[in-house]
Amino acid sequence: MEKKILQLEKISRLLEPARDERKKVRGKVVKYAEDFLEKIEDAKAYNTTADKGLALLSSPITDEPEPIDELIRLLEKNVDFPGLNPASGGHLGYIPGGGIYYSALGDYMADVFNRYAGVYYAGPGAVLMENMLIRWLADIVGFPAEAAGNLTTGGSLANLIGIVTARDAKRINSARIKRSVIYLSEQVHHSVDKAIRIAGLKECIVRYISLDASYRLDPAALEKQIAADKKQKLNPFLVIASAGTTDVGAIDPLAEIGAICRENKLWYHIDAAYGGFFILTDEGRKKLRGIELADSLVMDPHKGLFLPYGLGMILVKDKEALHASHSYQANYMQDASSETLSPADLSPELTKHFRGLRLWLPLKLHGVKPFRACLEEKLLLAKYFHREVKKLGFEVGVEPELSVATFRYVPKSIADDLEKVNAFNEELIKEIVADGRIFISSTLLEGKFTLRFACLAFRTHLKTVKMLLEILKTKTKLIK
Repeated sequence: MEKKILQLEKISRLLEPARDERKKVRGKVVKYAEDFLEKIEDAKAYNTTADKGLALLSSPITDEPEPIDELIRLLEKNVDFPGLNPASGGHLGYIPGGGIYYSALGDYMADVFNRYAGVYYAGPGAVLMENMLIRWLADIVGFPAEAAGNLTTGGSLANLIGIVTARDAKRINSARIKRSVIYLSEQVHHSVDKAIRIAGLKECIVRYISLDASYRLDPAALEKQIAADKKQKLNPFLVIASAGTTDVGAIDPLAEIGAICRENKLWYHIDAAYGGFFILTDEGRKKLRGIELADSLVMDPHKGLFLPYGLGMILVKDKEALHASHSYQANYMQDASSETLSPADLSPELTKHFRGLRLWLPLKLHGVKPFRACLEEKLLLAKYFHREVKKLGFEVGVEPELSVATFRYVPKSIADDLEKVNAFNEELIKEIVADGRIFISSTLLEGKFTLRFACLAFRTHLKTVKMLLEILKTKTKLIK
């Protein structure tokens, strides 16, 4: 048996490359990344290819190793080139973030040292860092000292945690579920609808409250509906508002909705995954007035703080409620008890990546000032684009509340034919994507095919917006 063990050990030690080998491979990887960054200003935001990376599948996983040079070639051609380039400043399509460099270094260290960030007993420093970051944000948004939270993979998991906590805090069990009511708007992010279903609340009564002309939830309509539901002996328990909708960047009237929730003793959940970090700016703080009234709040550092994909955040005022919904004990973990809150007791995750380091390192190395400036820049760029695209003859939506602007072109010759106008704008966006220098997206608003300018990539600057305006001008004439 010992002989067999030693034979296996010899092979298994290949997983621990020597210093020279590490240096060799790391050097090639770093060079590839540096070459990418050096060219990022001129790189397209979208690349159309015939095979869309399918050649990657012709290199299957086998028992034998392959050289790093070949693997980088495979990545470059089949992964990093085709489709959307989310690192590009020309990514104006969805709600981009960007992927600032120091976050990558944070992830590198987190992966090398492989600290377990789920339980304080195992990784006290990692857990303290996460709790410190949560406290930092809680102070910014005006949450009390007893608030708690979790660094999640993104807004989807954060919304799920908030909704599950609301469900349990309001004692929504199987006997009450069909008479319990959730209130939201049709502009709410689809991850909220998904969370409602996963949380076992699909059979609740879901009320979609009417919107005002700016696509914001109407507080008067909400209050009226709650009163009507109470008269019907139903059980209103949860209101979900948005602070920055995906379609148009709208902020629901947070303070007014918060007052209604408090009066009616409803749990108030705010999805601020996109818009929340604008609170770092003077303008954003004014527009987000009332965010402090939430019982649970979602914000995504991989959006408003420009981090790589994979970092959201949930804050809950009542830490006991959050703990009660997510804490479980196991015999094999009996040594790990602690008075310090552990992430594993505050979310569905047990094994947890040390994702706090990807946020802590850039905040410490840069300070908050450049993040704030970048957010202010995006607010102004959206207003600038809204003004200038209107000058080009485009029909525009309301002035951007945050950094999303909606617009479409309505040729006079077909202005009365919605189907043809929609087809024109659909063709226009195809032309822009095919050009590739800038990537924008579309949505459907009241049956109208509408183009979206979503400005949140940290590499998006004035010259990027001017390029888009020139492309729109050229492509519109071409389609005509």
